[in-house]
Amino acid sequence: MLLCFSSSHRTADFDLLERLERHAPAVTEALAEHSDIVSGSVVLATCNRFEAYVEIDEPLPAARAVSAEAVIDAVSSATGIAPDVLRASSAVYSDHAVAEHLFAVSSGLESVVVGEGEIAGQVRRALESARAAGTVTSELERVFQVAARTSRGVKNRTGIMQAGRSLVRLALDLAESRVSDWGGTRVLLVGTGKYAGASLAALRDRGATDVRVFSPSGRAARFARSHDIEPVEAPGLVEALAASDLVVTCSAVTDHVVTVPLLSDALGLPGAVERRLIVDLGLPRNVDPAVAGLAGVELLDLETISIHAPLEELNAADDARSIVDQAAAEYRAQTAEQAVTPALVALRKHVFDVLDAEIERARRRGDSNDRTEAALRHLAGVLLHTPSVRARELAREGEAQAFIDAAEALFGIRPETEGAVETLRPALRRADDQSEAS
Repeated sequence: MLLCFSSSHRTADFDLLERLERHAPAVTEALAEHSDIVSGSVVLATCNRFEAYVEIDEPLPAARAVSAEAVIDAVSSATGIAPDVLRASSAVYSDHAVAEHLFAVSSGLESVVVGEGEIAGQVRRALESARAAGTVTSELERVFQVAARTSRGVKNRTGIMQAGRSLVRLALDLAESRVSDWGGTRVLLVGTGKYAGASLAALRDRGATDVRVFSPSGRAARFARSHDIEPVEAPGLVEALAASDLVVTCSAVTDHVVTVPLLSDALGLPGAVERRLIVDLGLPRNVDPAVAGLAGVELLDLETISIHAPLEELNAADDARSIVDQAAAEYRAQTAEQAVTPALVALRKHVFDVLDAEIERARRRGDSNDRTEAALRHLAGVLLHTPSVRARELAREGEAQAFIDAAEALFGIRPETEGAVETLRPALRRADDQSEAS
């Protein structure tokens, strides 16, 4: 059974999300330590959500509450956040609701800015990280692969990705009223990662030309060369802050880059600009929120951006939601079909075992030939085709147990174990091929 612990901009403040994001690797390790319950996990940590997707070993509905508490306890032990705080600022999804939620998340329907394009890549990288850590189960792999296909379908078949704007562009949209002339605005960019590149592109789209870059990790020179801007080294950071009308921060560092003492020093330099806007896109925050109390400083952070996020483009969002709902329904149906697979494989094994035994007896009597054997195998496949189709139909209708009971009542067979099912899949495919050939 799948569970998802979800804490996002809808349920938690950004301070809590920061703390969760910082401890993402520790959460993965903590979940692995609960191997008696958790068989696998994928942790997704983005700028506005923290989610742990886990597969638990106990499939019974009665185990959901216990398993959910175990996941919350694991997150709590890894982050130092009290369990009651986590419960109050999160949602827990189980069973098929996990898939529907993940499909919506990966398609941008749950983002601060509906349809923002970064989330699909973040979901993909979360899965890749889990693969590298060895925490992905076959069911988690399946649900994340379907999520990726669903996201591509939403992107290709709706206008939501174009209607929705990235956090970077939304932030600059909000800054538009504070900037009278982008061409004359002196900008300091803090960070050299993916968001820095997107920020620079968005700034240039608006006409900004005077942009310099500072990197807390010392990568400014390289980024500056590749983007044709001027780098700022650590000794010149105070002077750069003093001269900048707009500061955009998007670094991955865990400590504040812009602090009250640092900015106070900048404000005290001769010739420092009187008013400046700071846009903090970092999570964890790159800017100490207390800088907003300094004279002439206005701070625009992710929490403020989320409050001003635009309304959904209704048609595009409705179309996207329809695609997500269809994908979730198909996922539920395919999952239900898996419930009859062991019984179906056992039935087909039973039929082909009987057939093989009869063919062997005929061979010993000299009454068999290749054409006769091929015809008999084909006939067995044709006869099994209708029960196979009916079994899957029953499963999709929630009546898988009816087929399982019928197979046992009529033939005295019981579903094989999971491992045995895997070894018998060639026979399953063989019967399908033979029935389809008819």
